[in-house]
Amino acid sequence: MRKNGKQAQTDWVCQTGWKQSAISTPSNRVGLSLFAVCDIIRNVMEEKTHSENIEQPTKEVAHENQSQQNTPPVILKKSRRGWLIALAVLLVIAVTMVALYQLPSIQNRVYYHFTSFRSKVFYYFKPPAQSDFEVSAEEAMNADVAATLTAFAPTATLAPTITPTHAEAVVLPATPTATPAPTAIPAAVQLEGIVQEYQRFNSCGPATLALNLRYWGWVGEQYDIEKIVKPRIEDLNVTPKELLNYVLEYTGQDAILRYGGTVELLKELIAAGYPVFIERGYINRKDGWMGHYGVVDGYDDAQGAVHIPDTNNGYLWIPYDELQAFWDEFHGTYMVIFPPQDRDIVMGMLGADADEAYNIDTTLEKFRERSENVDRSEQYFAYYSLGELLVMKKDYVAAAEAFDNAFAVYNWLPIYDRPWRMLWYQVGPYEAYYYTGRYKTIISLTFKTVTDASTPSLPETFLWSGRANVALGNAEAAIWDFKRALEWHPGWEPAVAELAALGVTP
Repeated sequence: MRKNGKQAQTDWVCQTGWKQSAISTPSNRVGLSLFAVCDIIRNVMEEKTHSENIEQPTKEVAHENQSQQNTPPVILKKSRRGWLIALAVLLVIAVTMVALYQLPSIQNRVYYHFTSFRSKVFYYFKPPAQSDFEVSAEEAMNADVAATLTAFAPTATLAPTITPTHAEAVVLPATPTATPAPTAIPAAVQLEGIVQEYQRFNSCGPATLALNLRYWGWVGEQYDIEKIVKPRIEDLNVTPKELLNYVLEYTGQDAILRYGGTVELLKELIAAGYPVFIERGYINRKDGWMGHYGVVDGYDDAQGAVHIPDTNNGYLWIPYDELQAFWDEFHGTYMVIFPPQDRDIVMGMLGADADEAYNIDTTLEKFRERSENVDRSEQYFAYYSLGELLVMKKDYVAAAEAFDNAFAVYNWLPIYDRPWRMLWYQVGPYEAYYYTGRYKTIISLTFKTVTDASTPSLPETFLWSGRANVALGNAEAAIWDFKRALEWHPGWEPAVAELAALGVTP
């Protein structure tokens, strides 16, 4: 049977939609859904055509009966057909859009732009930097009580062990010894094998780690790392230790995590063929200060700069002094990844800093001196780093004092210079205040941190809020906190353990 023009047009749209869906979707179910929609539309069109053929002999009578009406029947019928075709096109477009959204590349872009827009609107009406951190309303407990609490804190793993392949081993004594004069290194080095790749939203850690691991022959994607360290893409941070653990447990490579890094050390490691993974501050001209990861794979003394294939900004050359300043905002945190058989080589290059305890002690003194001597505008990061290092040593009373000083400087800073995201990345203040009995201070800090974020996807913050609520006797609030931590990091063991201690199954 010959089809009229409108029906043929609908058939063409449906057939084309089916073919495109079958090619572009990751699942045949999407294509079948599109085919079903088109089949329904085709049947409706056929019934409509059949009805029009039956009504044709009475067309003149109908026309006379309706001649006095404002709208002619032919126009009404054309209007109905037009609306039906428009509906068909809209349905095809909708199904196609749903199908395309299943593609990870498109899904990531849509999510990024939607979330960025929502965040900009949120921060426009509620600028986080305009409010201060409230940490002075609660007195710290005396040193004896704090020491008792500290005894119940998890034992810091600073003592080196020697033999396990993927453990934090040490081959040099904690006391520095004389070392041979370093061999002169080239004036410029650019390592081959690291290809820049853009990150998914809030995923500079997994993306940068993937770049670093591929240098050593690892085969995988940033998504593979995300599934382990941040099961939900919304999670706003992954810590260096979480990334270190991923390397040691899932890749067959070895790695060390240290602090107090310098440009000179970077150059020595790169010249020996080892890229260096670093955590640093970063200022986005639109969104202000934030934390960021990068892998340094080259340097050039003529430019006075290091090279970073940045997952957010492309290939970058960053001046030595600028890099050091932003790196010090995270107390010079760095990680070196290497094949297990290269451990002795890497540890030898680190010298006395191969010993983790010695490394923390020397870095702590460096930042203690900085906090006392730098300009007040730079004291926030110096005090904050000092507090983080003191937490690593479980000196919670001194750490709490350092964080008090950091927040006092923060409240003094001009609004648009305030690094209000810091507690997303480093949660040392929660631990320091917890083990000095300042539970209300923790509640104040966690409340501000969560409510300042456009999406409160901060499992560490909810974990410490829950612990503070347990200490304050607020069991129901604590359970809610721990469940929220698991909402943003499903299966996260620390939150599961806290709920189990309260007799609650996640």
